[in-house]
Amino acid sequence: MPLHHIASPAFSRRSLFRHGALLAGGAALTGLPFGRQLLAHDVAENWPNVAAMANRYVADRKLANLFLTFGWGQEDHAHTVGGGTLSLAKPALVDENSLYRIYSMSKPITGMATMILIDEGKLGLDQPVAEILPAFRDMRVLLDPAGPLDETVPANRPITIRQLLTHTSGLGYQIISKGPLQAAYNEQGLVGGRVSRMPIPGFPTITPAPGLAVWADRLAELPLMYQPATKWSYSCSIDLLGRVIEVVSGMAFEAFLKQRIFEPCGMTSTWMQVPASEADRLTDNYGVLGGNVFPLDPGANSIFLDAPEVPAGGGGLVSSPKDYDRFMRMLLGYGTIDGKFVMSENAVRVGVSDLVPATVDLTGSWIEGEGHGAGGRSKGATFGWGGAAGTLAAVDFDLNLRTGLFTQYMPSEAYPIREEFLAAMEADLAGMRARKKAA
Repeated sequence: MPLHHIASPAFSRRSLFRHGALLAGGAALTGLPFGRQLLAHDVAENWPNVAAMANRYVADRKLANLFLTFGWGQEDHAHTVGGGTLSLAKPALVDENSLYRIYSMSKPITGMATMILIDEGKLGLDQPVAEILPAFRDMRVLLDPAGPLDETVPANRPITIRQLLTHTSGLGYQIISKGPLQAAYNEQGLVGGRVSRMPIPGFPTITPAPGLAVWADRLAELPLMYQPATKWSYSCSIDLLGRVIEVVSGMAFEAFLKQRIFEPCGMTSTWMQVPASEADRLTDNYGVLGGNVFPLDPGANSIFLDAPEVPAGGGGLVSSPKDYDRFMRMLLGYGTIDGKFVMSENAVRVGVSDLVPATVDLTGSWIEGEGHGAGGRSKGATFGWGGAAGTLAAVDFDLNLRTGLFTQYMPSEAYPIREEFLAAMEADLAGMRARKKAA
């Protein structure tokens, strides 16, 4: 049966930029008042403006939920602000174990899985991908990224693992490409994320490629948008790394994630397919159009209850706030969590650093003046990414802080949640400083 995937004009560059950006605030967060002495998870009283913002969206029924997490270092539990319900139609409350479609927040997980194999010497950071997937040996590049598919020139350098990790390979993306290339991605089923079982206005009906191996082979037959290592352009490259991981490890992609990241991190609620037994924890995902909110993907009948044809490392995972916080906690622990080794300190340090090739011109790109690591934005001491349904997560190694924002709506530009969150956080911090000065 044809499935409906992300391929809509509603998913603009602006919305992807906003929800791909890190939670900002930087050094201002050093004034956070909670720590080990606070046993309660909910710290709304310390964040009245953040809590008011979250509560307003939920009370006005613009969203079913808005749930934020703040965790220090290796504290076992993140503190929380906000809440709401799994659905606008049901009273069940969200908590740290509720399930969210994290979409492109899958990318840092796939990036770190790649870093594990690089650290073990099974992959090279600057190794040509064609050494693993020969179909990518003789790539062509479009003269015009939105032009005819037969107007190409040869690629002047090979695609490398580094380029795939940093969106600098020249590959296109179903949600970014335009013209004939986008049409070819849709026709070939080169999907990067699932949306709904239901037909959705504005979304083409796409039959996904039958498996990750076929997906990768079909991708290799299409031209690149740009010459490799010349331009930063959001791409399907992290999905392709899923196939690289399969070939190099000899394991199915999700099986590798489970064995090497999810199980040692204690991530028991992260899947490509939500088990039927856990469906009652899955949030509803909503569409927002003209101020009207409607269900895109109800949890009880979600497309994420089905097995994916293509396990998408760039946008295919469902996870819980608790699970994703454990992934971030592992990163803050430089590869170790609860005494369990997941990856080496060096692999984490390299993975969260700026890996963009020196030949890339970032002028005018989403990350101009910043950097990109293994599947996520790298800016100073922070690393993280966001998802198409409004989620965000980041770690700050200077502050030893992990932060997450969880909600479910599309398109992410429908509400200015990120900007409002940052403004509310700054207002709360100003209040904290004033109280501290007065004390």
